[in-house]
Amino acid sequence: MHGMVLLLHLLGATIWTGGHLVLALSILPKALRENSVSRIQDFEQAYEKIGIPALIIQVLTGVWLAWSLIPQWSLWLQMDNPLVRLIWFKLLLLLITLLLAADARIRVIPTLSSKNLRQLAWHIIPVTIISVLFVVVGVSFRTGWWF
Repeated sequence: MHGMVLLLHLLGATIWTGGHLVLALSILPKALRENSVSRIQDFEQAYEKIGIPALIIQVLTGVWLAWSLIPQWSLWLQMDNPLVRLIWFKLLLLLITLLLAADARIRVIPTLSSKNLRQLAWHIIPVTIISVLFVVVGVSFRTGWWF
């Protein structure tokens, strides 16, 4: 069971992080250069069909994996444990991602135009960096080299 959950978690990470890297490094620069909202909208429309389910799978499998490592809630507060620190760091990254996504959905995307395309870029870039940090922290569960 653990292997299957980990595989699903890694596939979700691949889709989530890979999609954001493509968006930030390929689609976004062209969209900004051409001042083209449609480039972003076309990508988002196609990507959301797999990106959002991938994020949901990551959250669910991540909680399962964290619980399998630290199976008591009281232990989740022992910050001297490096695994607990990694879990909390991932949860913090998730919270920041959700806040950025909510802000983009509520404030930027409803009025998205060539005039506020840069505002969306200021959401895409941090979410992409955070998605890479998710991977780095995830690898740290195995290697321990981050914390």
